[in-house]
Amino acid sequence: MNKTKITIFLIILLSFAIGFYFYPQIPERMASHWNAKGEADGYMPKFWGLFLMPLISLAMALLLLLIPRLDPLKENIEKFRKYFDGFIIFILLFLFYLNILVIIWNLGMRFNFIHKTAPAFSALFYYLGILVSNAKRNWFIGIRTPWTLSSETVWDKTHKIGGRLFKVSALIALIGILFGQYAIYFIILPVILTALYTFIYSYFEYKKEKP
Repeated sequence: MNKTKITIFLIILLSFAIGFYFYPQIPERMASHWNAKGEADGYMPKFWGLFLMPLISLAMALLLLLIPRLDPLKENIEKFRKYFDGFIIFILLFLFYLNILVIIWNLGMRFNFIHKTAPAFSALFYYLGILVSNAKRNWFIGIRTPWTLSSETVWDKTHKIGGRLFKVSALIALIGILFGQYAIYFIILPVILTALYTFIYSYFEYKKEKP
């Protein structure tokens, strides 16, 4: 078992362990969803409130670890495998952080949930920019449009600019903390615009290459 798999196992194990530890202290129905203002507006039984996120983390880890074996272009994934492995750990740490926030809230501490998640989203977007910048053409990871998948050149150009835009999105998400109830828009909108721009950009780059 390599270091990546050991780290993944420890993060997931710790997630479950924390859930079991705090289980007696959590109310029978716990807050599990927060609106754009950072206020709790959804609840679920504490078993699912405590263990749904660890279960999602487990399923996601298994899926992400399987992807390099399934991809017909698996040899390309190996070229940026260290960045992809880092992304798996990053996304699990992100979910772990969210789960900790949920537990802390349900233990009685009150805070604006969106404000507390903004730094985590910012860090995730920034690392996503690093991953995208280094991704080689494959069928599962990166900005996969019909045009990036059809051209190595279009893939490289799109991912280069996409990586920069995700890093800019990370900065904007962090700045959103300063804007109170509007912070959620600073998190969501830049990523949506990045996805839309890179989709359109890849099309026009492909048309330049193959009019």
